[in-house]
Amino acid sequence: MVKSMFSSKYVACLVSSIILNALFIINIFVGGQWNLSWTSRAAAEAETVAAISCSGHGRAYLDGLVVDGNEPVCECNTCYAGSDCSQFIPDCAANADGGDPLFLEPFWMRHVASSALVEAGWHRMSYTFNDHTFISKELERIIRKLHAIVGNAVTENRFIIFGAGSTQVLNAAAYALSLENTSSSTGIVASVPYYTLYKGQAEYFSSAKFKFQGDAYTWRKKSDAITNMIEFVTSPNNPDGRLNKQILHGPNVKTIYDRAYYWPHFTPIPAPADEDLMVFTLSKLTGHAGSRFGWAVIKDENVFNRMTAHININSMGVSMDSQLRAFKLLKAVLEGEGKEIFDFAYQTMKARWERLTMALSSSKRFSLQKNNPQYCIFYNRVREFSPGLGINNRVLGHYL
Repeated sequence: MVKSMFSSKYVACLVSSIILNALFIINIFVGGQWNLSWTSRAAAEAETVAAISCSGHGRAYLDGLVVDGNEPVCECNTCYAGSDCSQFIPDCAANADGGDPLFLEPFWMRHVASSALVEAGWHRMSYTFNDHTFISKELERIIRKLHAIVGNAVTENRFIIFGAGSTQVLNAAAYALSLENTSSSTGIVASVPYYTLYKGQAEYFSSAKFKFQGDAYTWRKKSDAITNMIEFVTSPNNPDGRLNKQILHGPNVKTIYDRAYYWPHFTPIPAPADEDLMVFTLSKLTGHAGSRFGWAVIKDENVFNRMTAHININSMGVSMDSQLRAFKLLKAVLEGEGKEIFDFAYQTMKARWERLTMALSSSKRFSLQKNNPQYCIFYNRVREFSPGLGINNRVLGHYL
C-alpha cells in the first residue's frame, strides 16, 4: 500500500513537471518565434545606442560618456569634431607611427546580427572553467578549425595557450624560453625594422632572465659568442610586410615567430607555418584590438607548461568575457569558411596600399619596398601583398 502511494505521488509529480515545462515553452515561444524575456531590455539598449548618428565619422557606445541626457555622446574619429562628428579638421596630422585596426568596422556593421553578443549577469562568475583551467576548450577548437581552413598554421599535435593580446603571450614566450636556474640573462634580438614592444617589454621589466641585445643581423657573424639567445621573427613583418625568416641558427638560439599578420588579407599564404612557437592575435584578424585576446601555438610541452605558469601567475588566465567575445567573433568569421571577411579586408587593404603607392610615387624623399606576388593556398592563385604598414587606422583611412 505504501509503495503504491509513493508510486502514485511520483507519477503525479512527473506529470505536473511535464505540464509546467510545456506551459513555460508555450509562453516563451509565440507565433513561431521565441518571446524574449530578460534579453529584450539589453537588446533594446544596444540597438538604441547603435542607432545614434555620428555622421559616419564616429560611434556612440553603451559605456560612453553621457552628457545632458540619457544617451551616450558620439566619440569622434581623429580629425573629426562636433556633437555628431560632422566637422572635418583640415589641418589634422595623420599618425603614421601606429593605429587601430578599424578598417574592419564596416564589415562588422554589415554582420551585426551574427557577431552581436548578449551576456547574462551570471555568465561564468567562477575563476576557472568546469575542467579547472583558464581556457575555453570550445574556443580552442574553433581556433584550430580556423587555422585549418585558412591553411596558415599547423595546429595538429600542438599546444595552444591564450593571453591578454599578443603582448602578454610574447612576454610569456620570452620567459618560457629563457635560461632556468642560472644567473646569466638570455639575450633577445630582432631584425630591423622590428616591433618596438620586443625591446620595450625587455627593458621595462628589467628582468634578470632576459635582456634586449638589438638587431639580429649584428649577431650573425658572432655565433661563437652566443651562449643563449631568443630571436623574435615577425612574419609578415610590420611595417614592410616581408615574410621574414630567422637570422640566427645554432643550438643556443631559440625563436619566437610573431605571426600576427599572417592572414590572407595582409599577405599571400604560401604554406602553413610550422615553427616551434607561433603567436597570433585577434586584433589583426578581426580588428578587435580592445578585446585583448591573443594565442600561441606551441610544439614543446615543457615550453607550453612554462608559458601557462607565467600567465596564470601574472593574470590568472584571460578574461572569460574576452574569450566569449572571441568565440562569438570567430564563429562569425567561419561562416562561409572565412571567405567573406578575408575578401572584404583584402580588397580594403589592397586599395589603400595602391593609393599609398601612387601618392608616394612622385616623392623624392619616400619610397615603398616591392614585394613580389606569391601563390596563396587560401585563394588558390598568385596574389599581391597588402601590408598593414600602420594604414589600418581611422586617419589614414580618410586620406587613403
